[in-house]
Amino acid sequence: MAGRSPQTVRIVIADDEPIIRLDLRELLTSLGYDVVGEAADGRTAIELARKLKPDLIILDIKMPEMDGIDAAEELSRDGLAPVVLLTAYSERELVDRAKAAGVAGYLVKPFRESELMPVIELALARFRDLQRLERQVVELQEALEARKLIERAKGILMQVHGLSESEAFQRMRRISMDNRKSMREVAEAILLAHQLESRSS
Repeated sequence: MAGRSPQTVRIVIADDEPIIRLDLRELLTSLGYDVVGEAADGRTAIELARKLKPDLIILDIKMPEMDGIDAAEELSRDGLAPVVLLTAYSERELVDRAKAAGVAGYLVKPFRESELMPVIELALARFRDLQRLERQVVELQEALEARKLIERAKGILMQVHGLSESEAFQRMRRISMDNRKSMREVAEAILLAHQLESRSS
């Protein structure tokens, strides 16, 4: 989504008042955004978001079936798209609930056209940053897990073949290069072979 022009940003909007939905759609369209779906309640908004996979979801807070904050919480949990909340209320409790629900932006009605684009663009940027951080966390966890497996496999080679730590590591690296396998895959193979040998002896 990086470097996207507003024309390609796909948005789902939800408000229980048809006239507000119409105004919002026209406003977003005039700013160059693509409104791909509309809903009158939070539950339908979630279903649309799952089906259409938009880049952003704009929800009114006060809606039947499921309010905007509850819907935002579910959407944030799924990591589908950033959520911007619209509300005629600016009470502290609502703002706190919205923050806890993982909302990426907040607009108090009536808002001006000039306020809409910055909130949308900031929400998109925050969501991209969050996704990048989540990917980095996963990569770090995988790297740590691989390191643990490599250390264990190295220990087995040292114990079984009487190798030094550096010799065990060099042997694993050679197997890795010769077979075009990652060090993690080599470590897993060594651990599995050792496990099978231990069972059969």
